[in-house]
Amino acid sequence: MNDRIVSRNTGYESVLSTNKVLRNTYFLLSLTLVWSAVVAGFAMAMNLPHPGLLITIVGFYGLMFLTEKNRNSSLGLVFAFAFTGFLGYTLGPILNLYIGAGLGYAIMPALGGTALTFLACSAYALTTKRDLSFLGGMLFAGFFAIIVAVIANIFLQLPMLSLAISGMFVLFSSAAILLTTQSIIRGGETNYISATITLYVSIYNLFLSLLQILGVMGGDD
Repeated sequence: MNDRIVSRNTGYESVLSTNKVLRNTYFLLSLTLVWSAVVAGFAMAMNLPHPGLLITIVGFYGLMFLTEKNRNSSLGLVFAFAFTGFLGYTLGPILNLYIGAGLGYAIMPALGGTALTFLACSAYALTTKRDLSFLGGMLFAGFFAIIVAVIANIFLQLPMLSLAISGMFVLFSSAAILLTTQSIIRGGETNYISATITLYVSIYNLFLSLLQILGVMGGDD
């Protein structure tokens, strides 16, 4: 009898812990998205230049590393906002580039498509009883496939390959959202800072990929 009560209490505490991680993740994700949007808007208004590929790569992986390294302390929150703010800054010049090229009409549909995709993936991951852990292997293989395609396109500069890479990013990001969300629900991911960064990067890549796809399609009209 006592063992049954202990087991029930343990299960209840596990559910509470999972719900807390999910709630904290969504709350922090909302804050970082708003913060990133504010920084992007400021960069657009001030017409700030893009930092360049090298600084973007160093800033991206450097700040991500620092965020993960400090994810169990309050300093992790500081680096999380630094990371998302930096990516927001890089987004501003990109959006200005689209507007300057007459492709500004693609921004809102890309934003709406990103929101709908995130909501759909999250809803499915939260409600399905299917184990989505198989996506982990697909993401691992997909990551290397994308890297190879990106490197190849640096030399080939093929519009159709760029479009295919964007499509791969859409699928990759959607799968990452599904896997991360279910991992939180099932107790595999217990750190809300790490979960937030994963979801944020997925949303960021999803938006840029949809923006490029819509821009290319619209540019062909």
